[in-house]
Amino acid sequence: MNRASQYMRAPARARGRCLAGCIGTDDERTEDAVGEAAGTAADDGRRSARRDEAVRAAVERGLLGPDSPVVGLLDVTGIRESAAALRAAFEDVVAPGTPVLHAFAVKASPLVPVLRLLREEGIGAEVASPGELALARAAGLRPEATVLDSPAKTPAELRQALALGIAVNADNPQELARLDALVLPHGPDGVGGTRVATSRSPLGLRVNPQVGGGSIGATSTSTPTSKFGVALRDPGAREWVVQAYRDRPWLTRLHTHTGSQGVPLSLMARGVAETYALAEEINRAVGRQQIDTLDIGGGLPVNFASDATTPTYAQYARLLAESVPGLFDGRYGLVTEFGRSLLAKHGTIVARVEYAKSAGGRPVAITHAGVQVATRTVYMPGSWPLRIAAYDAKGRPKEGPDIIQDVAGPACFSGDLLAERASLPLLEQGDLAAALDTGAYYFAHHYAYNSLARPGVYGYAAGADGEVAFATVREPQSVEEIVAESGGAHASALTTLTEPGRL
Repeated sequence: MNRASQYMRAPARARGRCLAGCIGTDDERTEDAVGEAAGTAADDGRRSARRDEAVRAAVERGLLGPDSPVVGLLDVTGIRESAAALRAAFEDVVAPGTPVLHAFAVKASPLVPVLRLLREEGIGAEVASPGELALARAAGLRPEATVLDSPAKTPAELRQALALGIAVNADNPQELARLDALVLPHGPDGVGGTRVATSRSPLGLRVNPQVGGGSIGATSTSTPTSKFGVALRDPGAREWVVQAYRDRPWLTRLHTHTGSQGVPLSLMARGVAETYALAEEINRAVGRQQIDTLDIGGGLPVNFASDATTPTYAQYARLLAESVPGLFDGRYGLVTEFGRSLLAKHGTIVARVEYAKSAGGRPVAITHAGVQVATRTVYMPGSWPLRIAAYDAKGRPKEGPDIIQDVAGPACFSGDLLAERASLPLLEQGDLAAALDTGAYYFAHHYAYNSLARPGVYGYAAGADGEVAFATVREPQSVEEIVAESGGAHASALTTLTEPGRL
C-alpha cells in the first residue's frame, strides 16, 4: 500500500504548488484578509439566521416545550461549511499530491451521526479510547482514516488497532516497548496475547516540544510538565527519540499537539516547527526519509465572544506555511486532529425558563440547562464563558432593553450558573435561554449530577424560505434508562451480600 492510499482524500479541487513564497505581498495579504473577513462575516450572519429559524421551528414541532425543556441543536449546513473550510485551507498551501488526513477529534463530539456526517465531508477520526474507536467504526470510518492517540493505551487496545490497520501514536517509551513486542517477528511477547507480526498500521511517537502553555492550563499540552508524549527538553530525551527511530525502521510518523483553547496560533506554530526540525534531524541521522508523515494535532481556538469565526483555518495554514515552509513541500504527509473548531459554532443548547425570580435585587432565570450540559462553564466560568441569547416562548428572538441577570441551571448547588450578570432582554417564565457556541464539549458530554436526563440532540437544515428540517441525533434519555444505568437490575445486590463463610 503506498503512502497516499493510507489517507482519506477530500473532494478534489484544482490547486497549485503554494509554499511560503506564494503567500503574497503585504498589500496582497491585506486584500486577501479583507476579502476573507467579509466572506466569513456573511457566513456568520447566515449561521445566526439559521439558528433563529431552528429555535422557532423546534418550539413549533414540539421538540422544545414544557415536557422537553432542554435540547441540543446542531447546524448541519454550518458543520459542512467548517469541514470544507478546513480542507480548502490546507489544499491552498500543500504541494500537489501531498497526502493529507484531517482526523476529527472524536472527544469533541462523540455522536455517531456527527462522525458519519464528517466522514461524508472528507474528515477522518482521531480516537483516544475503545469507546471512541467503537463510535468511529459505527459511523463507518475506515481504518486508514483513523488515528489512535491516548496516554494510557492497554495491550488489548494496541492489539486491536494493529489488527485493524489503524494508525497508532505511541505516547512514551513503555508503550513503544509494547509495540516492539507486538510488531517484531521474533523475540518474547512481553504483553501477552497474540503477536501482530504484520500490520498495515502506520506507527509513530508523540513528542512534547515543551514550548509553553496558553491562558488555560488544562488545555495546554506542551508545558514543561505535560503528561503527554516524550518531553523533548528533558535530559537525554531528544537523543533517546533519535535512537528509537534508528532502532525501529517501522516507526514512520512523528506526532505533536501543543494545545487548544487559550493557546495562541504563534505558539501552536512554534510547536509544529520544533517537531518538524526533529523529524529532519531523525531522517538525517538514519540516512533516509524514515519519517514520512507529521501529525501536527489540532487545537484551533474558538471565539466564544461573538458570532465571528476567528481565527480561521486559512489563517493558521498560512502561518504554518510562513513559519515552517518545508512542512508543505510534499516530502511529508500530514495529519491534523481538529475538534472544537469544527463544531463549536454550529451547536446551541436551548432551555426553557421554568421560573423567573429575583435575589438580592438581581433577576435570576431558572432554566433546565446547567452543569449537566455545560460542565466546564459551570466549574470554570472564567475560562469557559458562554454567550446567552434570549428567545420568547414561541422561539422568536426576544426584544427589549438589556437587563443584568443571572441564568441558572437546575442542579442543586448555588454555582450552577450558565451565565452570571449577563446583559440581555429580561427572561421571564416560559421564555427560552440559548447557550451559543456549544456544538463541541457541551451537550454531547453529559454529567449526571442530580440524575438529570441527557437531552435530545437534533440536527437541522434551514431553507431559504424559513422552513426547517430536523433529524434526530440522540433521543432524550428516559427516567427508565436512568434507573437502568444506575444499577436498577441489581437493586438487592448489597442487601443480600453476606460475608464469605457466614450463614
